[in-house]
Amino acid sequence: MPAPITTPSFTPLKNTAIFKPLQLGKLQLEHRIVQAPLTRMRARKEADGVFVPHELNVEYYKQRANKGGLQLTEATDICHYAGGYPGVPGVFTPSQLAGWKKVTDAVHSKGGYIFCQLWHTGRASPPSFRNGTTPVSSSNIPISGKALDGTDYAANPPRPLTVDEIHSITDEWAAAAKRAVDEAGFDGVEIHGANGYLLDQFLHDNVNKRDDAYGGSIENRCRFPLEVLRAVAAAIGGERTAIRLSPYNYFQDTKDSNPNAHWAYLCQQIATLPAKPAYVHMVEPRFDEALSEQAKLDALAAYTAAAGEGVEAEATATDKAPNSLVPFRRILAKGGVKFLAAGGFSRDNAAPVVESGDADCVIFGRWFIANPDLPVRLAEGWPLNPYDRDSFYGADPPSKGYVDYPFFEGSA
Repeated sequence: MPAPITTPSFTPLKNTAIFKPLQLGKLQLEHRIVQAPLTRMRARKEADGVFVPHELNVEYYKQRANKGGLQLTEATDICHYAGGYPGVPGVFTPSQLAGWKKVTDAVHSKGGYIFCQLWHTGRASPPSFRNGTTPVSSSNIPISGKALDGTDYAANPPRPLTVDEIHSITDEWAAAAKRAVDEAGFDGVEIHGANGYLLDQFLHDNVNKRDDAYGGSIENRCRFPLEVLRAVAAAIGGERTAIRLSPYNYFQDTKDSNPNAHWAYLCQQIATLPAKPAYVHMVEPRFDEALSEQAKLDALAAYTAAAGEGVEAEATATDKAPNSLVPFRRILAKGGVKFLAAGGFSRDNAAPVVESGDADCVIFGRWFIANPDLPVRLAEGWPLNPYDRDSFYGADPPSKGYVDYPFFEGSA
């Protein structure tokens, strides 16, 4: 006789706003808990710079699929040598698209939805990962420290993209989105414009030192990301298009001089696009890959202002802290663009963000890694598996910390 289900140890969240349905583009979500785009480095190498989703990846995403829930894939290369990490898949070869199709079929078989996050890493890529070619960026400023291959980034500074190359990469983003939807079966794509990768290297003014139409003013620095948004929406429809942004990011040496004003401008432009994206996904200011939450907030407060001018002044005329995603959310809401928040969310602080209207959905990363049945655990108040940081980015064997976390008894 099976053992009885353990009495819930925590307050069930099933009657909170996080479990209310939501129309997100073409998707009818049954709850607001979204799986984060998590680089796990488990794709299989087929050739130099070509990594392909396989059975282990299918199992990983299928385990975490749930009826009416949304999953975001790991960052995925839009073209050959766009990546900067081993084991990261792409959507530019027939084998990759066939591998992803098995993933999307598995997710859809459980009634779930899945968007593919598409990226180009730009300067966050050493020559050894690019067949010896020089990395590209907005400017020639390298990241400090060492790349994954052990080389100093400074020894191989990036080459500024030409305007023609920017246009070519924009076209490639749109083509990758179309392949992802039409051939791999994704419900949509999320453009990676965050965390110090290529589009973010154009947004942050401590990296972008161009003096042409893609540098200098905030209007110019936003041009490339906005052109990518327009191109992708034209290829697959705005309702299947989304973007991730990180205005308060410090990762990979990005530190903008005025994130509140600059990303407010970007959000205003997004909110007025003819083909608006289904959502914008932003990273909370408290989240940092190296600093503690309080240290990050203190560092931001030391150099950012409480208010600005124009659209930012309108957005920040609230009782909220100046370094907050709420002003961006309000700007986007005026254009009917949904808002997803990520960064350090737990069972305690997620539901209040949705209840207050500060986000439409909440992104979970580490807790989704360790708990393939996370939505039902939160709904019922069941305990959560602890996560193993050492197996986040690859492991030996690859299944370790990837598909071996247990489901709660009775939830699978």
